[in-house]
Amino acid sequence: MSAQASLSVGARPPQPDLEGPPRHGGMRARRIMGDVVSHVFLAVMAVAWLVPVAWVAAESFNADPNPYTTTFFPTEYTFDNYIQLFTDTQVMNFGKMFLRTLLIAVAVCAISVFFVLSVSFCMSRLRFRLRKPFMNGALILGMFPGIMSVVAIYFILKAMGLTTSSSGTVAALIVVYAGGSGAAFYVMKGFMDTIPFSLDEAAILDGCTRWQVFTRIILPITKPMIVYQAIVGFMTPWLDFVLAKAICRTQDNYTVSLGLWQMLQMEYIGTWFARFAAGAVCVSVPIAILFVLMQRFYQSSMSGAVKG
Repeated sequence: MSAQASLSVGARPPQPDLEGPPRHGGMRARRIMGDVVSHVFLAVMAVAWLVPVAWVAAESFNADPNPYTTTFFPTEYTFDNYIQLFTDTQVMNFGKMFLRTLLIAVAVCAISVFFVLSVSFCMSRLRFRLRKPFMNGALILGMFPGIMSVVAIYFILKAMGLTTSSSGTVAALIVVYAGGSGAAFYVMKGFMDTIPFSLDEAAILDGCTRWQVFTRIILPITKPMIVYQAIVGFMTPWLDFVLAKAICRTQDNYTVSLGLWQMLQMEYIGTWFARFAAGAVCVSVPIAILFVLMQRFYQSSMSGAVKG
């Protein structure tokens, strides 16, 4: 049989490779150019993000309290802005605002972590009749912005007498911030769903109760999400402005966000702008400390809680 007859009908004979070897030099040049463009873009964005932060930090040491100067960065530096911020209580008591907000943030952080862990454990590991309707209802309610309920929350707290005194305002803010934290359980529940149920079954076979499974099995594995929830629970009351402005009606009940806002009003900005910058730096310190402390637990927990 000839070579032409051995070919199948309609088949084309193999064609010689006319393209030659791949051009590795051109691909490498394009890859290097893409890396250069990416790094230049990231460097520009980093500068754009860091310059305002550096300016606020430098302005907090400005010896001239007048913000309208001819130079971008101060020419004379002093620590008086930080000292006067916490010692000058004739106009506003920022130190008291700072302690009040810190108390609220710590309490909300602890309560919200407990609420979210409890609800997430129930939704992830337990099965009961109204489980799916509750999850769907929480999901639908989470689609609406929280600012829609500010007016209703204020009148409820006013009827309870929690908007007049300083202690009542602190209790009101803790109740409002921590009360709805349990509905934000979806992220924590999604993490718990990845934990094998075989661990629960093995612990129950060994004689553990549901509470012991929760405390000795689930909690050590969910440390990364506990860290996340603790940071979110602390930052929410620490940085919130809208709800605090609606509940805190007088300056004696203000939080740090309201105190900083008050410093930028027309009657204070001429003499308090440098102290405002100092207050902004002080507000960022607890968040930085919390993140540094929590990062250690986050890294240790991510080293592997489940083996095999």
